Amino acid sequence: MNTMTTAAGLKIDWTQMPTYNTVMALAGGAGLLLVVALGWYLVKGKPVVPEAWALAYGALGFVLLVTGTHMTLTWPLAGQGFPFDNIIFGEPCLIFGVLLSAAAMLLWKRGAALAEAGTGEDRLLAVSRLAAPISVFVFGAGLACLGIAAAGWKYTLFAAPEEEPISGEFADHPWVEASFMSSLYVLLGVGALLFPLALRRRAGWSLAAVGVCWTLAGLAFLAFGGLNYFTHIGLIVNTM
Repeated sequence: MNTMTTAAGLKIDWTQMPTYNTVMALAGGAGLLLVVALGWYLVKGKPVVPEAWALAYGALGFVLLVTGTHMTLTWPLAGQGFPFDNIIFGEPCLIFGVLLSAAAMLLWKRGAALAEAGTGEDRLLAVSRLAAPISVFVFGAGLACLGIAAAGWKYTLFAAPEEEPISGEFADHPWVEASFMSSLYVLLGVGALLFPLALRRRAGWSLAAVGVCWTLAGLAFLAFGGLNYFTHIGLIVNTM
């Protein structure tokens, strides 16, 4: 990142600092909540309109796939500033975007059969058989999220400069935002690690734990992404 500190404070060359983890957080949070919501519909045997879920997953998957791919393959995205952002934000969004897009295609083509599967147990059995192979990748993504969380705590990543509104109030205490964001990645990771077990048992504590972890993380990412539209705009204005 081409930055300089002057008497007026931090200055950033924003032509060398693309920033769009705002929409990533927004789409990621919404995607997590919709994954849990569809799971709840299936468990409870509620009526499902597959095309509606396919559209939602497809739209969110497209956003995450495009932004995640660009951030992952453009090394480093932010010039000489934060190359670890490619790993922290780009790669998880790419993974989630691929998974949501695959789910969207499946629901569009085979969703009717799933909706007509009968009881909630029949639906869960059908979903578990379809998702069992990809659950290995989800489990690996969970390990990656725990690795990101550990790095966030060890190196106090995620800390905002004092020029950023709201988040910048904790600039002198970088462990605050590092702990908050790392905790979200722990929730993502724990849910992903339990996902294969939840598919196998299709009931009990593992299924509930995945739902709780991803719901809490989804709500936090959705709210944090929305908030960042103000804080990031403020950071840009304050450092131009």
